[in-house]
Amino acid sequence: MAVIDVMGASCNYTEQGKGIDVVLLHGWGQNTQMMQFIQDHLSSNFRVFNIDFPGFGESSEPPVPWGVLEYTEFLHEFCLKNNIVNPILIGHSFGCRVAIRFASLYPVRKMVLTGAAGIRPKRGLGYYVRTNTYKLGKKVVQLTGSKDLEKALQSKFGSSDYKNTSGVMRQTFVKIVNEDLTPYLDKFDCPVLLVWGDKDDAAPLWMGKIMEEKMKNAGLAIFEGDDHYAYFHQSRRFCLVLDSFFEKDKG
Repeated sequence: MAVIDVMGASCNYTEQGKGIDVVLLHGWGQNTQMMQFIQDHLSSNFRVFNIDFPGFGESSEPPVPWGVLEYTEFLHEFCLKNNIVNPILIGHSFGCRVAIRFASLYPVRKMVLTGAAGIRPKRGLGYYVRTNTYKLGKKVVQLTGSKDLEKALQSKFGSSDYKNTSGVMRQTFVKIVNEDLTPYLDKFDCPVLLVWGDKDDAAPLWMGKIMEEKMKNAGLAIFEGDDHYAYFHQSRRFCLVLDSFFEKDKG
């Protein structure tokens, strides 16, 4: 384990192996443990960095609420401090948001994105009724000054990820989920492997198909019968797919 200060946050990470640089980017609410098997598998042929994003695992929270761009700049600074050039990025869910934005700004050798978040879903009438009801209720509750009523309102209307955060990270969550990364999907040329569970209800398969269509050099691998954590549930299969995709990159 190592710790480095980046953009005012203390970042926990591990480094293993030698070769072309690989950076692992975990999902929202996760940490290095979810990506450890990937680091262990690839470290015989690559130099693999497994990081806790600020606000998760053993890393400190960002000094102020961050959006995707701030996490992207964090990753850029992390790479500079560790002499990482033209890396391979492997991301899950929220980590894919950062990878996509990073690739739109900086050189990337290859990317593997699994259960990638970043496309704003189409919303039905029920969503907008629910959202407007929450916003109205929030204004009323704020006038009362009651923290108990505020918590009750958040419990009724907030998502599980929203409920499980507070302070800086709650504001960070709101900034991130409201950003649509669709405009950046065609801003890079590196090869991209998309891995999706066809039962994913957090980032449905149709999102993966849109990414495959809009990205310039992408292919989609579907793990049948699995969900948002297909890469983790089928870790052996995922590693075999990585081996095939990285065959020419091995040190």
